[in-house]
Amino acid sequence: MASELQIAASGVQLGATLGMPDKARGAVIFAHGSGSSRHSPRNRFVAQALHDHGFATLMMDLLTSEEERVDDATGELRFDMPLLARRLADAAQWWRTQSPAPSVPLGYFGASTGAGAALLAAVDDFGISSIVSRGGRPDLAGEALSHVRAPTLLIVGSRDRTVLDLNRQAAAQLRAPVEIAIVENATHLFPEPGALEEVARLAGEWFARYAS
Repeated sequence: MASELQIAASGVQLGATLGMPDKARGAVIFAHGSGSSRHSPRNRFVAQALHDHGFATLMMDLLTSEEERVDDATGELRFDMPLLARRLADAAQWWRTQSPAPSVPLGYFGASTGAGAALLAAVDDFGISSIVSRGGRPDLAGEALSHVRAPTLLIVGSRDRTVLDLNRQAAAQLRAPVEIAIVENATHLFPEPGALEEVARLAGEWFARYAS
């Protein structure tokens, strides 16, 4: 069951979609990538798969409509990791105080630039149980990587070579438990047959491992 809502974050109101299974074993906040939104069909596919495994999901726009117009023209806000991380942290706080299941284990799922924001947001939040990155840019978290405590899974397509190299470099800086999962023959957006299904399977298994 999904419902639309507004979440206060860093002084603005951001649109969000809350998905709740009958009994949540955990919850995942999605951080979409550059030029995307909570309506990303790829993230929604993964979210549905997580619902089937008993996870609640919160898919939130990280920018307001006005900020999106600015970003479409300049591309600058999608790389503002401190801003996006603060908004994710506010979303985590909202979950713990106002959601229907405030006490379940909470994780982040970050795509593209959203992965960097998720890792940065987790640095000061000991309550984040795990993080999954899909075709992500964990390198954008910079020096904060060595301070992340949440177990992190980096999912990358084997044909997304530049991003794969960046993920390997980021993994070397992480001190938390980290694994790189390579989806064979997949490119950056995982459009190949079966690729996104594999992403969803890997993400579900990772969140389930740490949902305790």
